[in-house]
Amino acid sequence: MSKQAHDPVAADIQRLIREGELYRIKVVHAKALVAQAMRPDALMHGAVDHAVSLAQARLGGLMQPGGLSNFNYKALMPYAITVGSFLARKRLIKPVLGVAALAGVGVAWLLKRKRSTG
Repeated sequence: MSKQAHDPVAADIQRLIREGELYRIKVVHAKALVAQAMRPDALMHGAVDHAVSLAQARLGGLMQPGGLSNFNYKALMPYAITVGSFLARKRLIKPVLGVAALAGVGVAWLLKRKRSTG
């Protein structure tokens, strides 16, 4: 009879020990996830993903049927001014113009190549 009285207690103790082990494993896993998320490359990847999704959400109207015909410049101007102000503050105007010129040359080359092959 004494054995039957102690079995539920021993089972509860074993269950609590297993729950404690599982909790400790979850804590170690959470620490590893936080350490991974705080790495600079992960932070940069998250920031780029966030910026891309924000741009897609804000400028998604351009991709709809009609495109630029019903483009609302007044809605885009606050964003353009913010970006322009940031570039001016960081003195990045010349590098941005250089990148834009290179992009233009690249697009022109691609269009020329497409016309010659098509």
